[in-house]
Amino acid sequence: MKVTVIGSGNMGSSFVKQLSRAGHQVKLTAVDADKAAALASQYPGVSAVPAALAAADSDVVIVATGYGDAVAALKSLGDLSGKVVIDITNPLTADYMGLSLGHSTSAAEEIAKAIPEASVVKAFNTVFAQVLGQGADFGDGRKVTVFYAGDSDSGKQTVKALAESLGFDTVDAGGLKNARYLEPLGGLNVYFGYGAGHGTAIAPTWMRQA
Repeated sequence: MKVTVIGSGNMGSSFVKQLSRAGHQVKLTAVDADKAAALASQYPGVSAVPAALAAADSDVVIVATGYGDAVAALKSLGDLSGKVVIDITNPLTADYMGLSLGHSTSAAEEIAKAIPEASVVKAFNTVFAQVLGQGADFGDGRKVTVFYAGDSDSGKQTVKALAESLGFDTVDAGGLKNARYLEPLGGLNVYFGYGAGHGTAIAPTWMRQA
């Protein structure tokens, strides 16, 4: 696939690494153009480009920024009509130990309202950057699970295919409103990983019955 990644932080860097490894064509854009260029130069099939040129021919856009920056970052790309946008954000409070919104909406739903021309799918928000960077395999036969939620069946199938191409197991979590469940799960993950000191390997997974 042709994939645009917005952001060169921990999650953006991990996505670039795994997408390149899986053979996808990647365009990377970030506020710090020099950092983006340095990151892109490390991997085949990755190019760093200005925001206005980042999404023109892409199949998927991954917004790997904080929730507060996501809408502005997406709008900086220009026309997103027909694009599948993967929202990985969690609306965390300043201390990372709570959520700034929930119950009656979610970060994903608010982003979808802001860019109605795109198909927004919530995914990867329960996967730590360190886990994404090291790969999907736990090393004991299990794989990290990516949950995805969205209102477009074709959009969800695209995200499922992308996640599985990176080696992850996938679970369809229903419509986009179910991001209201996935985002607190992401917050719980942060608490377990950092607040409770269990480390990033705590990333949640569900064992399937044969």
